[in-house]
Amino acid sequence: MIMPLPFGVRAFVFGWIMSALLAAQAASPGHYLFAWAGDLAGKGEDFIAVIDADPASADYGRLVASAASGIRTRQVHHTEYWMPESGLLFANDHMAGRTVVMDVRDPLHPKVHARFGDIGGFSHPHSFLRLPNGHVLASFQIEGHMDHGMGDMAGMPMTMPITDVGALRGVHGGIVELDEEGHLVRAASTADPARPDDLLMAYSLLPLPDIDRVLVTNSSMRDEDMIGHTYQIFRLSDLKWLSTNDLDPGPGRYGEINPEEARRGPDGSVYLQTTGCGIERITGIANDHPRSKLVYHFPGSFCGVPTIVSHYLIQSVRLTHAVVVLDLAQPDRPVEVSRAVLDAQIAPHWTGYDAKTHRLAVTGYGENRLFMLTFDTATGTIMMDKAFHDQTGRPGFDFSERSWPHGWSGSAVAHGVVFSR
Repeated sequence: MIMPLPFGVRAFVFGWIMSALLAAQAASPGHYLFAWAGDLAGKGEDFIAVIDADPASADYGRLVASAASGIRTRQVHHTEYWMPESGLLFANDHMAGRTVVMDVRDPLHPKVHARFGDIGGFSHPHSFLRLPNGHVLASFQIEGHMDHGMGDMAGMPMTMPITDVGALRGVHGGIVELDEEGHLVRAASTADPARPDDLLMAYSLLPLPDIDRVLVTNSSMRDEDMIGHTYQIFRLSDLKWLSTNDLDPGPGRYGEINPEEARRGPDGSVYLQTTGCGIERITGIANDHPRSKLVYHFPGSFCGVPTIVSHYLIQSVRLTHAVVVLDLAQPDRPVEVSRAVLDAQIAPHWTGYDAKTHRLAVTGYGENRLFMLTFDTATGTIMMDKAFHDQTGRPGFDFSERSWPHGWSGSAVAHGVVFSR
């Protein structure tokens, strides 16, 4: 028989629980968008900007907080694509070769949790994907160190190069598992002795825990490097390399150029976006006989970070200044169902989806502005959210000439964006 707790004890426990709940609510009120930004002039630091992303809020679209990273801006680049459960968000300055883990559990008071640079013999990380154990699996472009001739941490000396890889053929990188302190857990090289002349610089990756696989895309962040045209398969459980595979060039031999971001489709296959604006569908990964097929080709080049929601693929298309939605109901024959044209000043790149409000945040090049779009998950319709606007009433959030809450003033450029949970 379970004896009831004395009244005084019950009151204490109840009070403690209520205090904890109220503290948690106070620490993370509302709904927010975290934009990873840097000094447009390259003299200041990268920082996290926190924007009110609650459509019901009177401050919807307004800046509410910011925090410096300690990394001097060189090429502010990727964050994680989705907010992790822990609220510890990885964000990178690619050219500086430096990464920060930002603690955004209290959105109004973000702060640095950890920082790291070269790790496990690899340098210049690009993308960060979560594993079921809470760790991060990251793609690193270079095995060794590549010196861009830039500084790294603000106020700290430059890292000396240990390998000059700029003139090498067949440059390769690796994939690295990290804990949330930025500590090395394990790593694997993308080098393939059977393909010594291929560019195997890990650009991005996609863990597939249910089939014990990782798919890695290979292309370079540097214009001077050769063209990438391969993807690789590793075993997730021990990071053992399994295969290096060519993408389907398609009829124009252009759609497969420089594979970048991979996303899991509703049917379990993987859809992979390329710099050549192709969409490659990869099947047969689980049985170690992967096959790639070019299933769609957008106009132009330098298409950016895609998002898959339900059976829709959402793609930023630079040439048309638009975000385009494809229906994947027929996996080998995607069809366009909607598009939102932004403005002629921006080349859209990053798309970040928010399942809570069914909205999409978009950043790009050519204009220091973030746009918010609404997305209908039933029809695939995408539209500009005009309620998300600056003081002039123009849609979007302007990163130009601001006094930022962390004490810096100037124009910023944003890249990675992610919503709170």
